[in-house]
Amino acid sequence: MAWKLDLSKVPYALPQPAGMRDDIHVPGALDLDAADEHWIPQSDGVWFRPLVLNVSHGYYVNLLRVRRAGVLSRHRHSGPVHAFTLRGRWRYLEHAWTASPGDYIFEPPGETHTLVVPEDVDEMITLFHVTGGYVYVDTMGNPLGYEDVFTKLESAKAHFESIGLGAGFADRLVR
Repeated sequence: MAWKLDLSKVPYALPQPAGMRDDIHVPGALDLDAADEHWIPQSDGVWFRPLVLNVSHGYYVNLLRVRRAGVLSRHRHSGPVHAFTLRGRWRYLEHAWTASPGDYIFEPPGETHTLVVPEDVDEMITLFHVTGGYVYVDTMGNPLGYEDVFTKLESAKAHFESIGLGAGFADRLVR
């Protein structure tokens, strides 16, 4: 009887492409009640937890946690946004829908909207994949500020440095 090697269980044998970066592995990324030090303060009652900060392609993936009701921000996107609501509810004043846990939202480039967390929501957490950046605007579209992968990275480095993990702690998420 001949012995036969099952090649389906053998790892890829060749080297990976030259210059390819390592995978990013974030254990417990969807543990919404994980250690607070990984949540970076953004404004009063608002934090983000970065999962990927891709400076070479101009996008980031993060969890946004809001523990206050009311208007969060009005902003215009320069690129597409994908959102997956994990906890709580939120909506845009410019749309009739409300995002609830399990809902997926696609936001097209160029859209301007006003994010609101309803009064009866204690905590909202949504996973956002943001390509490009966005500009904070007033009701007439006048720019008030901006945010992109580079401002997110700067905030992450400053936060991790301030709590003793070191600014380099953010580098594990950079591609």
